[in-house]
Amino acid sequence: MAIFKKKNVAERILPDHIAIIMDGNGRWAKKRSLPRTAGHAAGSKNFKDIARYCNKIGLKYLTVYAFSTENWKRPKEEVDNIMKIFKEYLEDAKNFKDENIQVQFIGDRSVLDEDIQRLMKESEDASCDATGLHLNIAINYGGRDEIVHAVKNIVDSGIDAKDITEKTITDSLYTAGQPDPDFIIRPSGEYRLSNYLIWQSAYAEYWFSDILWPDFKPKDLDRAIEEFNKRNRRFGGV
Repeated sequence: MAIFKKKNVAERILPDHIAIIMDGNGRWAKKRSLPRTAGHAAGSKNFKDIARYCNKIGLKYLTVYAFSTENWKRPKEEVDNIMKIFKEYLEDAKNFKDENIQVQFIGDRSVLDEDIQRLMKESEDASCDATGLHLNIAINYGGRDEIVHAVKNIVDSGIDAKDITEKTITDSLYTAGQPDPDFIIRPSGEYRLSNYLIWQSAYAEYWFSDILWPDFKPKDLDRAIEEFNKRNRRFGGV
């Protein structure tokens, strides 16, 4: 874990990997008598700001929950708008290539429009040599779906059942080769994992807040990290 300094803040230990459930965009818009689409646009802008801040303070891995496998159940107009915002982010991503952030998309991209899949690959290829923050964007992602996908890959590889270990499964997940998230943040006042990184989060610490995602600022992330530093992580020991 890295140590980072911030003016007027004592040295603190950074988690290796922070995962965020970006929740509350719709409620943020409703509170302002705006359409839900405005909330998603505000949430997208905030995501960029938080990702840049994480890179600035030296975080190694950040995973954000952008669109779940369950989100397809939302009204078609809202889903179409989310995909439009996502495509705009991808088209704009080339303008951030000098920020030294490596981008990776996790989830089942096979059902997404071909032009979005192409832009996703272009974004990953363009940032593959970055040495700063490793940013995972979970799109059409579900924790159970990920495990099913991993099990199918293991079966297809021909590994004998007796040879399957936890590492076998870990190495077959979308996040293979990365440390598990040690800190999961969920703004918006909800207190559940919502099918997010359910294998990887076995020993993660959690931080919940009533702040809606578009209002979640770097100072709130700092406050969450301060709380993380107070946790006693024993991993089953004493």
